[in-house]
This record gives sequence, structure tokens and C-alpha cells, in this order.
Amino acid sequence: MHVPRAVVLLAVALVSLPAAYAQDSPPLGDAARQARLQKRKDAKPDNSASSSADPDKSPKKVVTNDDIPESVASISPLGPTPGNAPANSGARKLSAEQWRALIQAQQKALASMQRAMDRLKNSIRYPEACVVDCSQRVERQRAKEQQLESMQARLAEQQRRLEELQEAARKQGFGSSVYEP
Repeated sequence: MHVPRAVVLLAVALVSLPAAYAQDSPPLGDAARQARLQKRKDAKPDNSASSSADPDKSPKKVVTNDDIPESVASISPLGPTPGNAPANSGARKLSAEQWRALIQAQQKALASMQRAMDRLKNSIRYPEACVVDCSQRVERQRAKEQQLESMQARLAEQQRRLEELQEAARKQGFGSSVYEP
């Protein structure tokens, strides 16, 4: 069975044709970035026109992943405080629900950090008798211990922030049901 060259060339051309077209389009991530930039450029003139037409409506804020901090530790629940001043010195007045939400979020962050520390602590096991790679295993366990010490320091800082939040809520006249839910 001899297949003519023309048929083989035609088959190769048909198989490679979709791949050639796929290479002409930009990657999906680049297209999304371009669309986002174009949307921002288009939205800027529209926002000023809509705000002048209807002064009672405030423009809605859309939160994106770029606006969200990567860790809970970088969130300041009371907004920016100059020079790490105590939270209650410049704290704004918040409702009981807002205080409760802030305090519960801080407590959840503390609990999450504590669970992570417990998992890390339980994973630290020095080899009793090893034949191969003993020094590397010991180094990994020491690195885990150093990471645990660092996490303990961060946990203490988070605990201090929780206490400051609770004290600020108490000073604004809220009962323990708000700051110790």
C-alpha cells in the first residue's frame, strides 16, 4: 500500500493549520490585562459625567484581587495609624456590629495562625538513627523550628492587636458581648 505524497502533504497541512492560527492570537492573560486597562480608561470619563449628573449617587467601588492584601497581618482594622500609635488613640467611632466583625476577624486570624503553628510543631521530628542524609534532615528540622519561632512572634503581635481592638471597643462604651463574642 503506497500512499501518494500529495495525500500525505495535504494531511500534514490540515493538521498544522489550526496550530498556525492559534499562534496568531495573544495569550489569554495579556488579552485580559488589555481589556482591564481599556475598561479603566473608558470608565474614567464616564464616572465624572455620571457623578455630575446625579450627585446623590456615589460611584460603586469594585474590589479586585489587586486591592486585597496577601496576608491578614497587613490589614489594619482601624485604618492607617501614624507611627504604629495605639489603636485607641485615633480610633474612629464604629458601631457595635463593626467592632464585633473586626474582633471576630482578628480572632479567626489568630486561630488560623495557631492551627498552622500546631501543624508545624507536630511535623518537627529529629531523626533518631539515620544512615543517609542525616545532616540534611536535621537542618530541615532546625529550619522548621526557626519558622515556628517567627510564627510565635507574629502570633504575639496579632494577640496584642486583638487586645487593642477589644480595649478600644470597651472605651467606646460597648459591653463585653461586643469585644468578647
